[in-house]
Amino acid sequence: MERKYFAHPTAVVEEGAEIGEGTKIWHFAHVRSGAKIGRYCNIGKDVYIDVGVEIGDHVKIQNGVSVYRGVKLEDYVFVGPYAVFTNDKYPRAFSTNWEVIPTLVKKGASIGANATIVCGITIGEYAMVGAGAVVTKDVPDYGLVLGNPAKLKGFVCVCGRPLSKIARRDRSVVIYECAHCGREISVNAKDYERMLRESREDS
Repeated sequence: MERKYFAHPTAVVEEGAEIGEGTKIWHFAHVRSGAKIGRYCNIGKDVYIDVGVEIGDHVKIQNGVSVYRGVKLEDYVFVGPYAVFTNDKYPRAFSTNWEVIPTLVKKGASIGANATIVCGITIGEYAMVGAGAVVTKDVPDYGLVLGNPAKLKGFVCVCGRPLSKIARRDRSVVIYECAHCGREISVNAKDYERMLRESREDS
């Protein structure tokens, strides 16, 4: 059966890995058996994708990223170079009761270079994680998190630009208008209050 994806000759794609049509896997990447990668993804140089990892369609993973067992990346996720996902909250070399703690990155989210995503959290749709951030708790939809430990500093549009103009709000929702593309983005009021609180902590 003809292969419908591209793998560089130096890449290792183990038997039993599922790779979608149009996906490209570049130099020295390693995709383990049981991993599932969707259509039209771009898997960069030296990327490691572990057993059981699930990756949606149109995902871009840049050089040197480690995606360990228990991680799921939905469609259109971007992962910057040398980001890493953990999957064990209590790591010991001698542990005999190791437990995988799952992590979910939702549709359209972006993770910056060298970020560390601690297991057991969810990164919301179209959220953005800044370069070098250490993410230890959930990130809401459209949330922008920065620092170590990462704190919610604002919100971003689907186009990726920061949001600052509030079009309207009520007790449950804050609606931003993007100055770049004009989209309206609805943010949960509780997430908005969290952003104000975490921003004040560093001021």
